Amino acid sequence: MDYNSMPHRPIICIDMKSFYASCMAMLHGLDIMTMPIAVVANFNQPGSVVLAASPMMKERFHIKTGNRRYEIPHHPDIRLFEPKMSFFIEMSMMITKLIANYVPLDCIHVYSVDESFVDLTGTEKLWGAPEETAKEIQRAIMDQFSIPSAVGMGPNMLISKLALDLESKKTGFAKWSYEDIPTKLWPLKPLSKMWGIGKQIEARLNAMGIHTVGGIANADLKELEKEFGIIGNQLYHHAWGIDLSTIGEPILSKGQISFGQGQMLMRDYPTRKEISVVLLEMCEDVMRRTRDAGFVGRTISLGVSYSKQAMTKGFYRSKTISTPTNETMVLYRTCLELLDEHFAGEPARQLSVRITNLERERSIQLDLFDEHKLKRQLLGPTMDAIRAKYGATSIMRAASFTTSGTAIKRNSLLGGHLA
Repeated sequence: MDYNSMPHRPIICIDMKSFYASCMAMLHGLDIMTMPIAVVANFNQPGSVVLAASPMMKERFHIKTGNRRYEIPHHPDIRLFEPKMSFFIEMSMMITKLIANYVPLDCIHVYSVDESFVDLTGTEKLWGAPEETAKEIQRAIMDQFSIPSAVGMGPNMLISKLALDLESKKTGFAKWSYEDIPTKLWPLKPLSKMWGIGKQIEARLNAMGIHTVGGIANADLKELEKEFGIIGNQLYHHAWGIDLSTIGEPILSKGQISFGQGQMLMRDYPTRKEISVVLLEMCEDVMRRTRDAGFVGRTISLGVSYSKQAMTKGFYRSKTISTPTNETMVLYRTCLELLDEHFAGEPARQLSVRITNLERERSIQLDLFDEHKLKRQLLGPTMDAIRAKYGATSIMRAASFTTSGTAIKRNSLLGGHLA
C-alpha cells in the first residue's frame, strides 16, 4: 500500500477516563484515582446498569461499566451515585471550550460526550510539537477539572482512534503511524475489538475464514465488496489504516451506515402484545431520525434479549424489503414479522431496532395500487414538525399511555438517564 498520497495530519482522539464517575468525584471532592466510585443508572432498580466505574472500583471490586447494581458488593469504601446527565453535558462543553484554547473550534469534532477528535495541524509555532501539545491539553484538563484522559494520535482520524482504543487507554498516550498498522493492528482478534466492526459483521467475516484484521487487509477486495457492498470496501481500507474523512465533515455524508435504538426494559415483558408497544415507540424514534437526515433504508433488524431466567437465548435477525422506506409503520410491521418468526415466548428484557442499507431520499416512489402512499409519506414529517415545535410528547400514540409504554417516562430523561 502506498501511503505517500494519504493524509499525514497530527490528529488526536482524546477520551475522558471514567467520565461520569470522574465528574461525580469532582462534584463531591473525591479522588477518582484512589476511591472506588460507580455511577448507577437507577438506585430503585436492582438490575440497573453501572454506567461508569473508577479505576479503583475495577481493581478492588472488579466492577466495570455494564455490570449490574446487584453485583456491587456492600462495602463502606464504595461510593455510588446516580447520573446527572445535564451536569455531565455541561462538563463536556466546558472541556471542549478548554481544548478550543489550543485550536480553532472547527478543528474539534465532538464524537461523544466524553470523546473528541482534534486536528493539531498548524499549532507548532504556538504550542510546539503536536505530541507535546496533546499532552499539555491532557494536563490542562486534569488541572482544571481533575478528570484524567487518554490520547491516541495518528495521521488520520481512524488511526488516532485505533491508537486510543487499543493502546493509550492502558498507557495514557499512544502515537501510531501508517507503518505501525501491520504490527499493531493486523494481529488484532476477535475482530469486534476493532472500531467499526460489530458482532454481526465479525460473524460474517469469520464465516469467510477471516479472523484477524490482517486477514481483512490481505483478503480479496472484490470478495469483501460482494459480501458487504460498500462496507466491504471500507473494511478493507480501514484494515490498512486508510481514512480520508476530515474533521468538521458531517458524519452523515459518509460514515452513517444505520439508524437504530436499543432499550433496556425496566421489567420483564412476557407477551408479544407488551413488546409490540415498546417496538412501536422505538420505530417512531428511529424513523424520525432517519427522516431528519434525509435517508431511506431497506434492511431492517430486530434484536431481543430475554431475561436471565429464560431457557433460551435471544435473537438478532434482519429482513431486506424491496422498496427503501422511512415510514414508521413499515419499519414497525417488519419488526413484528421478525418478532412473530423468532420470538420464543420468553420474557424480553432488552430490545433493539435498526435500519441499514441506506440511501438518500431523493423522491417519493408512488405505487399505482397504493393510493394512500403519498398521504402516509407526508404524515411522518408532519408529526416530526409538530414534535419539534411543541415537544416530543405533544403527539403520542395511544399505546404509549398503557402500562407497557416507556416513551413518556423516557422523555423526562436525558440520554436515557436521569437528567
